[in-house]
Amino acid sequence: MENLDFIAECLRQIDPASLDYNEWLQAGAAIKHEGGSLEMWDTWSRRDPRYRKDDCSRRWDGLDKGASPVTAGTLVKLCRDRGGTPPAVCPQGDDFLNQPIPMEEPITLPGFRENRSSRGNADQQIVRKEWLEIEPLPPDSGKSGPQELSEYIRTLFQNDEYVGYVATAFQSEPDASGKRKWLPGGKGIYSVTAGELLRQLAHCGTDLGGVIGDWEPECGAWIRFNPLDGKGVADANVTDFRFALVESDEIPVNEQYTICRKLELPIAALVHSGGKSLHAIVRIEAGDYREYQKRVDFLYEICRKNGLSIDRKNRNPSRLSRLPGADREGVRQRLVATNLGKASWNEWADWIAALNDELPDVECLGDVWGNLPPLADCLIEGILRKGHKMLVSGPSKAGKSFLLLELAVAIAEGKEWIGWKCRQGRVLYVNLELDRASCLHRIRDIYKAKKINPPAIENIDVWNLRGNALPMDELAPRLIRRAIKRGYAAVILDPIYKVITGDENSADQMAKFCNQFDKVCTELKCSVIYCHHHSKGDQGQKRAQDRASGSGVFARDPDALIDLVELEIDEKRREQIRYHFQVRRLQRLLDTVHCRWREEIEMEDAERLETLISRARELDPDADRVNADEFHAAGAMTGWRIGGILREFPSFPDRHAFFRYPLHLTGDEVETLLCDARATGELPVRAPLSREERARIGKETAAKKKAETIQETRVAFAALDDGKPVTTKRLADYLGVDESVARKRLGNAGFQHPEGAKSVWIDA
Repeated sequence: MENLDFIAECLRQIDPASLDYNEWLQAGAAIKHEGGSLEMWDTWSRRDPRYRKDDCSRRWDGLDKGASPVTAGTLVKLCRDRGGTPPAVCPQGDDFLNQPIPMEEPITLPGFRENRSSRGNADQQIVRKEWLEIEPLPPDSGKSGPQELSEYIRTLFQNDEYVGYVATAFQSEPDASGKRKWLPGGKGIYSVTAGELLRQLAHCGTDLGGVIGDWEPECGAWIRFNPLDGKGVADANVTDFRFALVESDEIPVNEQYTICRKLELPIAALVHSGGKSLHAIVRIEAGDYREYQKRVDFLYEICRKNGLSIDRKNRNPSRLSRLPGADREGVRQRLVATNLGKASWNEWADWIAALNDELPDVECLGDVWGNLPPLADCLIEGILRKGHKMLVSGPSKAGKSFLLLELAVAIAEGKEWIGWKCRQGRVLYVNLELDRASCLHRIRDIYKAKKINPPAIENIDVWNLRGNALPMDELAPRLIRRAIKRGYAAVILDPIYKVITGDENSADQMAKFCNQFDKVCTELKCSVIYCHHHSKGDQGQKRAQDRASGSGVFARDPDALIDLVELEIDEKRREQIRYHFQVRRLQRLLDTVHCRWREEIEMEDAERLETLISRARELDPDADRVNADEFHAAGAMTGWRIGGILREFPSFPDRHAFFRYPLHLTGDEVETLLCDARATGELPVRAPLSREERARIGKETAAKKKAETIQETRVAFAALDDGKPVTTKRLADYLGVDESVARKRLGNAGFQHPEGAKSVWIDA
């Protein structure tokens, strides 16, 4: 219980929003190691605006998989780094709190990004050290110590802001090697304004010590780079979170300078420490402490990825930095430069984001005009290229899953799919709706119905996710990870309503949803084929691209859209269909039992059902059952029109198909049986009018309109004939037309002018 109280008190003082991804994981690992619960970690993490539901639960099991345990010491350090005071009692002993606590090695969980920052997922590496051309530091300006400090203060502070600095120092206790370090001696001065300091520096000549006090020549002096409130030197006394310190002493000074320049860091002042490092005072311009923490974390992460190993102890806004103008072991802590790099934090952050947005570069057409890249091979001849997207839409229970499974088989075997030739390749069928057994049996039934002995069955992979479907933004990276080395020509997702994220009627949300298909196409270099259902109601009067449910994005996003609409089959057409399929079935039966039967009957009789059934009965006692089975099967078939829109190829004329479990049947005979069938709600196709008919209709329409205009004019004239003269202007105002139009209407209606009055009208 003591452990849990200690953990709870540490967590109370640690703002999770101030942590980067690794620190957040380390906090969770420490909670787990010390007996805390998942709920404790999750509840604390909810204070972070970046919190996402189930983040903690997905990572919990992997927190204790490291080589060494992450202990309560991590929580103590995180607490201390943020100005907190750890509890007096520590699970590892009272003296533990008084010892320096190293941060454990980063925790790595497979499948998750290293950085929790919201700024994209690029590597953010701008500086390639193997190509780095080292720039030398600018030469000493020759300014005196007071002049350098004055320039520094004018750059960083307003005249009425308080400046903190320390000139006294003391030596630490010797370390294991007996070496002592010089450390700042106390809080120093913090109640003098920048204006006062500048006035004193202007009148001190070259005697910097006369202003700030004498310092130890072995260690120099220090200054705080953010303004204070004049009451103290803690983070709480900082009045404006304006700057942060970037310091790295693990590489040569000239290399540090070069990397800072290459990174375009928004440096307000750059100071040589007099030792092994540069102190870059970087513009942060945060509105509050929380924003300051987030920006400094981001800044340090960029520096780390580009070769500057930053001492994370320097990130406090009240931190001391080297005071320019003071000597240290005979070397000037000099002001190297002011106002380097980008002018502001926002400008720099936007520049970093632009360099890491993962977008392709702009290319000049003239550079590639003579060497255009080849077009991708066709996956479905005349319909879809490899690496492109296709949507199959249709009403519920239309056999869309069968159609997509037929496509998977056609690609795997290099066969035709509803009349289109497919290029052979490996295919992944992502089954989101069917139970595993049903899905696998359907594939087998398709092979049997097509009479294919599956020579390339190994080209089909099935990922059964019924009951385990995830939103597409979570499914896509998992799919890519599993499929990256499989060499798929196509990935088929069936159906997408199981993985839709957001409102399907929202264009922007569906655009983001469909972008996940682009990621799969790009990462796997394969086609993505997916299916969606029609909206409710009759579809006959809609275009193919308008039938899919939800936003119009579903019609605009794919490179190819294949749409199925069911056709109405009346009893007369059903009889024709039964007759046709019975004839074909009996012909196949006779071909099997007696291959020369066509030579023994008249040619016309080979297409007559009565002749065929009679002949079949003579040769096969099972003929009546076969005929009856075909009668019922043909009676249960549904008819479909297949249309679509294509981005890469010319449009194709609508084609027709029967769905007869488990296949969609196409061909010339199907076209003959269904070519004039209509979908529900579809108007009959009318033949174009002849020239004479169009002329007659035009004359009738004009005569009708003229009669209506005459009637309207006479009604208006009667309303105005109230004892006053009916003039052209009165009628024009009444009808709301020009006087010229009113004059013409009155003439056409038979009204006349009385003698000598051109503007007055009477009824003749």
